Amino acid sequence: MSLITLDETITIALSVKDRHASAEWYEGMLGFEVIYHSDEAGWSELQTKTAGVTIGLGEHTEPQPGNCVPVFGTADLDAARKKLEQADVKFDGDTIEVEGMVKTATFYDPDGNAMMIAQDLTGGES
Repeated sequence: MSLITLDETITIALSVKDRHASAEWYEGMLGFEVIYHSDEAGWSELQTKTAGVTIGLGEHTEPQPGNCVPVFGTADLDAARKKLEQADVKFDGDTIEVEGMVKTATFYDPDGNAMMIAQDLTGGES
């Protein structure tokens, strides 16, 4: 039995210089489909060929290649974070919320690998 309940979704977050150009590359090379571009959030998301698995492209002026962060969906981020913190899981700062879109929190495994939990605030699936 796990400490928290996760949805059947995972987003693999990548750091890129130009989300739109990268999205075109993933579409052309791998056949992924753009779900949306959120210019105000600097984020784009693509559906992979695997159900429940998406690629998230975070735009950065100096991306960190190889820095891949898995993002696990959860229906109640606040409750999940509280349980993980009670188990001494370390988080990287506060929970971040993009109003009406998503709530995220970055945490670390025992070896310092970054991961995130995310709650979909759009009213759709997580």
